[in-house]
Parts: sequence; C-alpha cells; structure tokens
Amino acid sequence: MNADGHRLTRGVLDGDRRAIARAITVVESEGPSAAAIIKGVYHRSGRAYLVGVTGAPGVGKSTLVDRIMTVFRSRGRTVGVLAVDPTSPFSGGALLGDRVRMQAHAADPGVFVRSMATRGQLGGLARATADAAVILDAGGFDVIVIETVGVGQAEIEVSRTADISIVVTMPGSGDGVQALKAGLMEIADLFVVNKADHDGADRAVAEIKTMLGLNEYGPNDWRPPVLQTRATDGVGVDDVLDTVDRFRARGGDVAGRRRQARVYGRIRQLVSDRFLEHAEHRVLEPGAFDRLVDQVAGAEVDPYTAADAVLDRALRSPRGANHTEDAPPMTAVLDHIGIAVRDLDTARVFYRDALGLELEGVEEVASQHVRAQFVAVGAATLELLEATSPQSAIARSIERRGPGLHHLTLRVDDIAVVLARLKARGVRLIDEEPRPGAGGSLVAFIHPSAADGVLVELMESPALADRTGRDV
Repeated sequence: MNADGHRLTRGVLDGDRRAIARAITVVESEGPSAAAIIKGVYHRSGRAYLVGVTGAPGVGKSTLVDRIMTVFRSRGRTVGVLAVDPTSPFSGGALLGDRVRMQAHAADPGVFVRSMATRGQLGGLARATADAAVILDAGGFDVIVIETVGVGQAEIEVSRTADISIVVTMPGSGDGVQALKAGLMEIADLFVVNKADHDGADRAVAEIKTMLGLNEYGPNDWRPPVLQTRATDGVGVDDVLDTVDRFRARGGDVAGRRRQARVYGRIRQLVSDRFLEHAEHRVLEPGAFDRLVDQVAGAEVDPYTAADAVLDRALRSPRGANHTEDAPPMTAVLDHIGIAVRDLDTARVFYRDALGLELEGVEEVASQHVRAQFVAVGAATLELLEATSPQSAIARSIERRGPGLHHLTLRVDDIAVVLARLKARGVRLIDEEPRPGAGGSLVAFIHPSAADGVLVELMESPALADRTGRDV
C-alpha cells in the first residue's frame, strides 16, 4: 500500500469523513490502493446493520430514505447512505438525483450520503457497493442504507447485500404483478406501500397480502409485513423502523446465513473478476482478448469456444504464484516437454501402468515423421515422441544421444510475429516459417546453439488458432 492508501485507511478507522469519501472513490474507480484499503479496514467491519431499499422508479424511494435517516438520527443512530444512481451514458458517473433529494442532512455529521454509478452493472447495485458498505461500517456508522437504482424487475441483488430488504411500491402502478414477476416477493422482508394518500392504497396492500398468502410460513417464520407510508410528511416511517428493529432483534440463523451468503457472493465475484483480469492482461498477448471478441462478433467462432480457449490458456499458464503486479506481461508460456522414446508401446508401460498417469491418444505427425502421445502430469504435460522414419529429427537425436529429453515447447499467441522478432534479433532458427504440428498446431524450432544447448519449440496453440480459424 502506498502512503496515500495508508492515510486513507487510518482516516477511515478514525471516522474522518473526507477520508471515507476518498476511500469510496478509490474502490469505486478500482484504483491501485482499493484492495489494500479494504484489507486495512475490514477487521473493523461487521458492526453496522445494512438496510436495502428497492422498488420501481417513481415510488418515492429516495424521499422515504430521507425520512428514514431523519427518524434514525432522532433515535441517536448514525447513518450512511449509498444511493445507487443510473450511469451517465457520457461520463460513466452517477446522475446524483438521489443525493439532491437528501440535502437536508448535508450539515449533519452523523449522516454520510454517497451516490454511486451502476456503470452497466445489472441487479440495481454498483460493483463497488459492497466495498463502500465495508468502508462506512469501519468508519463507525450504525446503520447503512442502500438504495438501488430503481429499474424494476432486475433489482434483486440488494437481497445479497443487505441484512433486511425493503420493497417499496405505490398504489395504482401494477407493482404487485411486477414484483411477482421479478422475484421481489421472495427477497422482500418488508413491503412499504408509499404515497398512501393516493387512491387504491388499501387495495395495493390487500393485493400484496394475497400474494404473500400463496406462500407457506412456519410458526417461527418471518411473514413480511405490509405497511403504508406518506414519505413526503413522514407518516408511517416510525412503523417502518420499528419493524426493521423487530426483524433485526430476531437475529439467529437467518442473520448468520445472510452474512455468510453475502461473503460467499463477494468472494465469488472477486475470484471471477481477478481471474478474468489475469487471463486478459497476464496470460494473453496484448490485444488478444479484443481480437477474440471481434471473432465472436463476426460469427467466426462461438462464445463457448472462445471462453474455453481463454480458460485453457489461463489454467495451463505457470505464471500465477510468482507474478507480481509490476511484472511485464510474458509473451510465451511453457506448454510441454518433449521426450524422445524408441518405442511408444514400451514407454506407455512406464508412464501409464507404472506411474499411473493419464495418456491421450496417439497422433501421427507426418510433417515431422513422428508419432506423438501426450501425458498429463498435474499442471504440466509431457510429449512422448517416436520416430516413424530414419529422416526424423527424433531418430537422429536417439542415434546420437539415445532416448531422453528432446525439447521444451513454448506456447505463443502468434508464431509468425515471434519468428519475425527472433529473426530481427539475429537468433538462429531451424525453422524460419511455421509448419504443422501435433493437434493442429503450428510449430517452429529454435536452434540449440541459441538457447545454451536446449532445443526450443515454439507452438501456436490450437486452442487459440485452430478453433477460431485464425490467430487470436
């Protein structure tokens, strides 16, 4: 962590509002200190209660949240609000509509309001919402209210982020049917029919209760209450918070399971994001992922084959543990080790029967006058090579040195580009142009004199070339 990251971490733990604001900006923009800040403050999280507020646009969520803050403050609790706003199509930032409605609390040191942009994220929440909640939690806020973007049927992600989910609706909007479609009936712990002074409020309550009646509740199960509010003048908001407190007081297994599910989902998201970042920037050649996208967009390859190709490259790459953030991307990775054998059948007895290793099928590579068979050894691969002609390089190698280690194979994304680079640097090559290799790959050999006596084979992976019809 750099010096600025240390200052922000200390500031968050001290409850400094400016540090909290800047720390949220860092995690929202995925800055270089984002992960370090979360690591530094996480031990102080887990104390705040997270209240999720969701519902269709226009039902009065922001006004209700504003009133909820007022009542919480009157009860002596500090409140952090994360208002997730629609993404600007031009700047990528939040439109700040929710924040404008909450200006009455701007001077209150016990309230912190932050707008966040969805930036295309589905589910009504921004990607960094969970981390922002951790920062507010560690900053000492008692309650964190998370208001979703208000896009209707996609807003169920809040149930995986909050300790209690409040679904807000209003009379005459047909939201009962929409909630049933969206799955909001399943995620809601509390329904609030806002704008209760409008015609049809009682009918909206009855409709929701009827739909809830389709579910079966045990004697100890929580049946979501349906309350009415007029958020513009605060009517009914005290009842909402009393119900939130009652739900929180139940605690027990439900609260524990929700926190477990929240952590589980966050870890999965981070693993997914980091794996994709690793594959795109540390395994593939620069621009390779974009070229693969172009191929899928042009219907030259299907998305599943493209994904399998990237996954295959990433899993076979040995870089992982020793890679550092500052290390430059590698241009080649070790694919397999070639071993010259006199007879494949005899070699199989040792590798398959004696060692118990898994062998792939035998392939005859006519251009090289060999029969090849791959052997999986954990994350590594061996290639057993048997000569099919006295003119084969394998036959000549066995005649001179006997069977044994023959070559190392490095997998590259564009073998023609690599060969051109090597020739430009004066590296001695056996093959100046690629030729067909095993499994539909393209291969070329570097002369041992250029690599301290080691025969090096370059291979363009069939996972990224043969499957797509051209280089990635």
